[in-house]
Amino acid sequence: MTYQAPAYTNGYEFSAGSGYELPTYPFVAPPELASGEVLRHPIVIVGAGLAGLTCAASLASLGVGCVLLDEDNTVGVKGASSRGICYAQKTLEIFKRLGLYERIEAKGIQWSVGRTFAGFDEVYSFDLKAQQTHQLSTLPPFVNIQQFYVEGFLVERVVALGLADLRWQHRVTAFEQNADFATLTLETPQGSYQIQAEHVIDATGSKSPFRAWTGASITSKKGDDRWCIADVRFKEQPPVERHTWIEAPFNDNRAVWQHLMADDVWRLDYQMAPGCDMQAVSQTEVVLDRLQKQFEGKIDVRRDCEIVWVGPYAYKGECLNELRHGRVFFVGDSAHVVSPFGARGGNSGVQDADNLAWKLAAVQLGFAKPALLNAYQAERHAAAQVNVNVTNRTARFLRPADGIERDFRNAAIALAKTQAQLRAYVNTGRMSTANVYPPHASAPNGAQPVQNVALRWADGRPGELIELVQWAGANLLLLWFGKLNASQART
Repeated sequence: MTYQAPAYTNGYEFSAGSGYELPTYPFVAPPELASGEVLRHPIVIVGAGLAGLTCAASLASLGVGCVLLDEDNTVGVKGASSRGICYAQKTLEIFKRLGLYERIEAKGIQWSVGRTFAGFDEVYSFDLKAQQTHQLSTLPPFVNIQQFYVEGFLVERVVALGLADLRWQHRVTAFEQNADFATLTLETPQGSYQIQAEHVIDATGSKSPFRAWTGASITSKKGDDRWCIADVRFKEQPPVERHTWIEAPFNDNRAVWQHLMADDVWRLDYQMAPGCDMQAVSQTEVVLDRLQKQFEGKIDVRRDCEIVWVGPYAYKGECLNELRHGRVFFVGDSAHVVSPFGARGGNSGVQDADNLAWKLAAVQLGFAKPALLNAYQAERHAAAQVNVNVTNRTARFLRPADGIERDFRNAAIALAKTQAQLRAYVNTGRMSTANVYPPHASAPNGAQPVQNVALRWADGRPGELIELVQWAGANLLLLWFGKLNASQART
């Protein structure tokens, strides 16, 4: 069969001379193509996106290898946007432990202040640095950076760690599994072959073929909300803050988001009418007209800004009912899809991958029994349900149904202008935080997140919690605050 590269027909429009340049990686023929031998690997990850690459890096950092397959030859999506841009503190802590936070910090934009407007009135603001959920960590609440940069940094880190076998331009065309292993049929530019895996991690995204192959069931809710997203450069920069308009006068009283990313590029999200022609509202000239309304009297957008990318977007919320099916584990968008309000999509995928990786590493290295892997479902499915519910509530606030939902929104906005204690009811996105895990077999009392607090080593040197975790390596580490008697120590 002749190999055909995946087609990307996403409807995105690029302005002349701009857009994003993505790195490309070479296809390397694996030995199985020549030998015809079907080799079995302990862990195979399918999908070299944000979640898949994080999982490979996390495994490698703990001394465990894997095979990582991707049907493309680049990061990001060819012809597409910057995609995810907001990386939350817990995700940044994971990236620091994996050795790439410094690159993200140097390239990205840190922020903690968000302001919300209704019309021209500011009705709500926050500073995450002052909130208990963020204030103890040595890392910032958020860093904004285009997703393809993070994925590129992850590729380089995975290669540097040396334990993962990255195989580009490998498409999985068939799958079957039994009680002992899974078999994957792979199509490449030089032909097809098969590999076996003891564990398969599906990180292929929301259109994952593994959902159908495993018979996974999904709870899903698709709304009719439509958005136009534009990545824009300005000659004169607006404030480095998250600005949100619930009822933007310059967007027909619909919502707008404004964020700064790397390379002095701003992300602007415009809520559109539900029944609009998405291709028409995403044309460059239409977006320029929309920008001119927003910045009327401040800049001439055709002279003072550049549209890097523009495209339509539709949101939905869905979650697999089980994140493990036999030998397959679902992570990231393969497991759940949420509306992007509060940056709970990509961040949740990174946290899925890291959660699963340390459990797999513990089992592979003989530190834990296979039953530990069941904790992945208990913890990350609970996290996914929280994120879906939280983002669905935001979506309903931004586009309420007629009746009680609209009455509540109108009352919340009106009261927020004069009653400070009621401003928290204005819901333009509850920002991503680390999840609390419910009780389960491996953790009868559940689990609370811990921030990357500062500490001092015994010799007086300053340090932080991540350094202590790195020092422990693949060994399970217990931190105990208070007195520890002999029987507790043995437990």
